Amino acid sequence: MTALKETLDLDGYVDADRERWVTEGTKNRQRTAFERDRARLVHSSALRRLGAKTQVLGPSSDDFVRTRLTHTLEVAQVGREIGKALGCDPDIVDTACLAHDLGHPPFGHNGERALAQIARGIGGFEGNAQTLRLLTRLEPKVVAPDGRAVGLNLTRASLDASVKYPWRHLQGPVSAASGRPTHKFGVYEDDLPVFEWLRQDAPDGRKCLEAQVMDLADDISYSVHDVEDAVVGGRLDLDVLTRPDERERVVDAVSTWYGDAVSADGLREAMDRLVRARLWGPGFDGSRAALAMLKDATSQLIGRFAKASQKATREQYGPGPLTRYGAELVVPHSTLAEILVLKGLAVAYVMAPRELEPLYQRQREMLTDLVQVLSERAPQLLEPPFAADWADAPDDAARLRVVVDQVASLTDVSAVALHTRLLHPPRH
Repeated sequence: MTALKETLDLDGYVDADRERWVTEGTKNRQRTAFERDRARLVHSSALRRLGAKTQVLGPSSDDFVRTRLTHTLEVAQVGREIGKALGCDPDIVDTACLAHDLGHPPFGHNGERALAQIARGIGGFEGNAQTLRLLTRLEPKVVAPDGRAVGLNLTRASLDASVKYPWRHLQGPVSAASGRPTHKFGVYEDDLPVFEWLRQDAPDGRKCLEAQVMDLADDISYSVHDVEDAVVGGRLDLDVLTRPDERERVVDAVSTWYGDAVSADGLREAMDRLVRARLWGPGFDGSRAALAMLKDATSQLIGRFAKASQKATREQYGPGPLTRYGAELVVPHSTLAEILVLKGLAVAYVMAPRELEPLYQRQREMLTDLVQVLSERAPQLLEPPFAADWADAPDDAARLRVVVDQVASLTDVSAVALHTRLLHPPRH
């Protein structure tokens, strides 16, 4: 066995994990292929745009609230630490975490629903499938010798780690409650060639360990931080976890939005554990001391969830590097229940009430208007890269996909500005 082969075995990755969709010339040998992947993400325009995209509350609602970009950085920090503890290459996990929300359109999940409705006849729209499209086609970095744009041209391992739902539209797991496949999916039909390449030798429908770590880091981060934002914004008092009627409101919210992975009794027991942990004090008055106590509570919750999963995974698989398809991330049922309680709090007190606000209907109408007017006046109104894609598109379905690509790339701010310019120009 050669020294190179020994090194590959020791770190848990093989040459195929480092391959790129399009072979590139020799690069700086002082950096690993996975370090270069992370650098490409950090310097991408798609990552920068997340700074003006909605997380839970709009990015212009106040100076404290998280945007998609700040959320993404928090996910990357949590995921990197969990992955490193398990022996994953930390740069692969970091890259997957930095990429995980790139495909989200303006106005968050609200905008995603609008584009999904518009694109229902051409294979749908899904933020995670759009992420893969950005990484492998739309984000300008590498062009193949035949002129094809291949996005950031990341390694197979990093791309696979970024695929949260490794299946096509309506080909995912079937819900026991509804009897229908999940509406989530990770690839559009015309992106199947690169998807099949990156999934080479991967078990059907199974996420690699690094993708599972990214997924958990995302769940941990937004469950904890959305609650933190809700408390600071005056929308939530954590004392509700001690009030029977409010506890049932949280249980109902979890059931409605996230299904029955945890029973109602399991959620109530999780609330009891969180209350007994005494992670936060009574009331919240906005003082520096109160903010510090809340921040300490978020840190303890993140550590609580991450360490429980690390411990459970190590107990099952033992020491040594755990990578790719050599292990499954083990998330204790009690940890899942506690995360779902926090998600339920955000749903009950922030996300569900906002669904009734006229603004959210207006946002969906705005994106529908933009797709319509850009389609009618393409390619003149399209940005140059998308105009070129439109000219190359073989049929109306492909041309609609190009317009959806451009609208999905907008930020909340630029979507509003473009809508105003195209549909409500100032009168002189």
